[in-house]
Amino acid sequence: MAETTGKAAKSKAPNATKRLRLGLGIMLTLLLVVGGKLFLVQGLDVGGMAEAALNSRMTSAILPAERGSILDSRGTVLANSVIRYNIVVDQRVNTKTESYKRLEQTEGHEKLVDVSRDQAISELAAALGMDTNAVRDAVTGQQPYHIVAKDVKPDVEDRISKLQVPGIVAEGVSKRVYPNGAVAGGVVGFLQDGTSGQAGIEQTQDDKLQGTDGKRLFEIGADGLRIPVGLDELTPPQNGKDVKLTLNSDLQYFAQQAIQSQADKLSAEWGVIIVMDAKTGNLLALADTNSPDPNNPGLVAAKDRGVRSVTAAYEPGSVEKMMTAAAVIDEGLASPLDKFTIPPTYTVDGQTFSDAFTHGTEERTLAGIIGYSMNTGTVMAGQRLSKEQRYDWLKKFGIGDAPDIGLPATASGILTPPDQWDGRQQYTVLFGQGVSQSTLQTVRAYQSIANNGVMLQPRLIDSYISHDGTEEKVPAQPSRQVVSDSTAHKVQNILESAVTEGEIKDAGIDGYRVGAKTGTSESPCDDGKSGYCGYTASIVGMAPMDDPRFIVEVVLQRPKGSIYGITNGPVFRSVMSQTLRTYNVQPSTGEPARMPQYAK
Repeated sequence: MAETTGKAAKSKAPNATKRLRLGLGIMLTLLLVVGGKLFLVQGLDVGGMAEAALNSRMTSAILPAERGSILDSRGTVLANSVIRYNIVVDQRVNTKTESYKRLEQTEGHEKLVDVSRDQAISELAAALGMDTNAVRDAVTGQQPYHIVAKDVKPDVEDRISKLQVPGIVAEGVSKRVYPNGAVAGGVVGFLQDGTSGQAGIEQTQDDKLQGTDGKRLFEIGADGLRIPVGLDELTPPQNGKDVKLTLNSDLQYFAQQAIQSQADKLSAEWGVIIVMDAKTGNLLALADTNSPDPNNPGLVAAKDRGVRSVTAAYEPGSVEKMMTAAAVIDEGLASPLDKFTIPPTYTVDGQTFSDAFTHGTEERTLAGIIGYSMNTGTVMAGQRLSKEQRYDWLKKFGIGDAPDIGLPATASGILTPPDQWDGRQQYTVLFGQGVSQSTLQTVRAYQSIANNGVMLQPRLIDSYISHDGTEEKVPAQPSRQVVSDSTAHKVQNILESAVTEGEIKDAGIDGYRVGAKTGTSESPCDDGKSGYCGYTASIVGMAPMDDPRFIVEVVLQRPKGSIYGITNGPVFRSVMSQTLRTYNVQPSTGEPARMPQYAK
């Protein structure tokens, strides 16, 4: 029996050992599986779980890019942006947080310090310059989004960010400011909803001015509190470029005052003045009446918020006679002193033309025809050109072609092809009727005569300036020879003689030689009525005639009173005089042109 019992004990021992080994094997296998899983999750993170967890703890704040400034030719700021911040709170987070830890610099070392809610509110109030109780009320509650303070300056926002107050974040906003108000207001334009350009340079150069926003990423815990030693990443904003214009803001202001005064005096619907540098094509002033203040553009009517010298096309009237004179001279069909016998009225192809003043049959020079703005004589000289030549010459002078200066809604005017002209229009285009153009197109044509026959395209945008100061000049558009140098000088003499010997004596400036031409045309009704409703009165000229440097044009739309008593000569003289002084142009030294107005 004992022997049997011993054998049984011996047989059980190996079984227990086997079971122990099996158990250990199973345990090791489980440990390997769990360890492998932990390695995959925590080490390799094949599923991206760690990244997902981190992302769930990240929050971001947009850092707005600073919109570029708009500057005049001397760097005077016409528009700029200031960065401001709205301080907002998630009240749910702040209300339930009695204390938090904040990372601070102490004696050159970083350490975590405990901050109570009361202390944080007091510090926040001090940074904002607000009453502590008012701040406490603002951050207490259950609203996930509540504005504590608006338009906070960047230095204050920086102080608040360092406080790391639970639930508090800063939202950056860009605020546009126009320091010169209505000076060049239509040119500068304004923003829609404070973000995108709505008019003027703000609209057309929006992509250059905007820049690219930056971002700040930081880590928060499950309780909504910022983790002091957590990830903090900053992507700085890329600020927009400044746009530097060719305008002189002082001259712009002077011209705006001059045209507003003239329009008010004569109860005109609107008026404009352009000042251009004939040697560069740079626009120095684009003045409008009722110019909008971009800080509050709604104070003026929508129709007054643009730049009418660029957008408004109208029949120019007698200023077009300069182009007719240049054409017949350059074609070799007439010279300034050629004689024309001019009757009181002139009839050709069944069309009768008369002048604005009564006269008998006169012997006039071509210079005298232009100097006294005679429709009859202009038709007599201009009919030496074929219809196709008349059209081609207007095209050469840029009529029908909209100048691209970087402003919206630039008018191209109306120049119909010669095969569509009726019996009268084929002649009226010679003195500026039956054709429409903008003030800028007229100034461009006169610039070519002032610049010895070479037409330069008008320039308004001079350069783009990056935030680091790098300046990128906007290249001038190609120039072209419109008339010969000889023709240009002959026409210059005709224009100067219109001031010295003709009917435009009130455009003269003491000490300077001046050339000019006036224009008057009937203005079609724009209220749906047929016929004409008033007049458009203008004058355009250049100085000093020794070597013409500047072009000035003054235009009034529908002034009240007798058209024969309206003159823009004094306004032209005032603005041209101011321009000459502004650029320190020395007085003329040569003798002025005095071409005879009557033929002997």
